[in-house]
Amino acid sequence: QVQLVESGGGLVQPGGSLRLSCAASGLTFSNLNMAWFRQAPGKEREFVAAISWSGGMTLYTDSVKGRFTISRDNAKSTVYLQMNSLKPEDTAVYYCAADRRSALGLRRETQNYYWGQGTQVTVSS
Repeated sequence: QVQLVESGGGLVQPGGSLRLSCAASGLTFSNLNMAWFRQAPGKEREFVAAISWSGGMTLYTDSVKGRFTISRDNAKSTVYLQMNSLKPEDTAVYYCAADRRSALGLRRETQNYYWGQGTQVTVSS
């Protein structure tokens, strides 16, 4: 049974930082590209960042470039999202995802992933 368990969300002031973690089990983590998505209230789920199975390639949505960093530790079957210079518009539920179509390369689409349960990130003063 595939499980993706996110942690690290919370309330932070604008300009602050958070580090999200996602621990995976029930799959061959080192063979899969991993990604983070987010969903704000009343909006569709959107792509945030992705990382290749080896960690050698990354992809970001434009709004987080230079502020967020995705990384992974295959020995721990864990993927991370370091979020700096947070803005109120970053407020959302953040979801970890394992790409079931990793052979296609890094991608932004929301289909064909294993999903975590999500962790809330709120950026507010």
